[in-house]
Amino acid sequence: MSLSIYQLKTRFQALLRPSVTLLYKWGITANQVTLLAALGSICLGALLFFNTYHPLIFLLLPIWMVLRMGLNAVDGMLAREFGQASYLGAYLNELADVVSDAALYLPFAMLPGVHFELLLAIIFMSVLSEYAGVLGPMIGATRRYDGPMGKSDRAFVFGCLGLAYALGLLSANILNLVMLITLCLLFVTLINRIRKGIDDANTSL
Repeated sequence: MSLSIYQLKTRFQALLRPSVTLLYKWGITANQVTLLAALGSICLGALLFFNTYHPLIFLLLPIWMVLRMGLNAVDGMLAREFGQASYLGAYLNELADVVSDAALYLPFAMLPGVHFELLLAIIFMSVLSEYAGVLGPMIGATRRYDGPMGKSDRAFVFGCLGLAYALGLLSANILNLVMLITLCLLFVTLINRIRKGIDDANTSL
């Protein structure tokens, strides 16, 4: 797997396991956590989209990105480790992620001097790269999470951008440059997921 923040997932899960066990005892389900993460992302995205003239609100973005990654880990652990996996959950997990990503990225389109087409391209390529990852099992491979610009990596990038904007450290030129680099890395991610998915499928034959 290509270098990605996703590779830290195992350690992150170990930290969360006691809390996940407690949530299970309280009757919280994986699907409820998935929907909570999606609803939170949509609400925060809407708040930021209509309040870009209040930069300090963007401090909520890096905080939420960390919380969202935690919630994403929690729903997976509840599903796998506590027998809550379901077909509906699989759909919710994948669809909620791409909707949440779009909601959290779009507010940056409202910042002065931002190239809107770059942001749209990032959203499109994010959806495409996740779709390529999901296609792995269809050809006999595993679900692909290869980087270098997977979901966790994008969360880190946009969280940092939100923090920089809130602190007055983000110019339009820097934002556009970071988005261009992100877009290029998404192309690499897409290629990696396709190539390694095929390799994985061929190995399993």
